[in-house]
Amino acid sequence: MCLAVPTQVVEILPNTMVKVKVGNSSTLLTCSAMLLPEPPKIGDYLIVHAGFAMNKLSPADAEASLQALRELADAMVESGEMAQLEAEQAGG
Repeated sequence: MCLAVPTQVVEILPNTMVKVKVGNSSTLLTCSAMLLPEPPKIGDYLIVHAGFAMNKLSPADAEASLQALRELADAMVESGEMAQLEAEQAGG
């Protein structure tokens, strides 16, 4: 199962590539915008999968998605599920 986190365009690169910021984090990644019907602009929100921007989101939709993900993460922390997942990923 894949979970797409909204990204925001921070830089337009050559050859239909863009640099995006993942969610509210400081994580940046480079992806292709070649599948979008129109070239993105700085500040646009995109859904990225497997290195390709799949579609644009409105700022309201992006914020709603990010808020839902924050609520899910908070619930996982409160229930202890986050600690369990982190332990499993660490091999313990």
